[in-house]
Amino acid sequence: MSGTRMSDALKYEIAKELGVYDIVKREGWGAVSSRDCGNIVTKAIELAERSIKK
Repeated sequence: MSGTRMSDALKYEIAKELGVYDIVKREGWGAVSSRDCGNIVTKAIELAERSIKK
């Protein structure tokens, strides 16, 4: 099964926007809470949906 992966650049951009970039920078993605990871995915989906509607 093949899927589209979120680019690292996009993940970092969203992490900065949501205020979790410092955690990622210091401790890695594993230190980010499940809630924050979910928020990152939600934000990425919103961005993707907006780009499709253009």
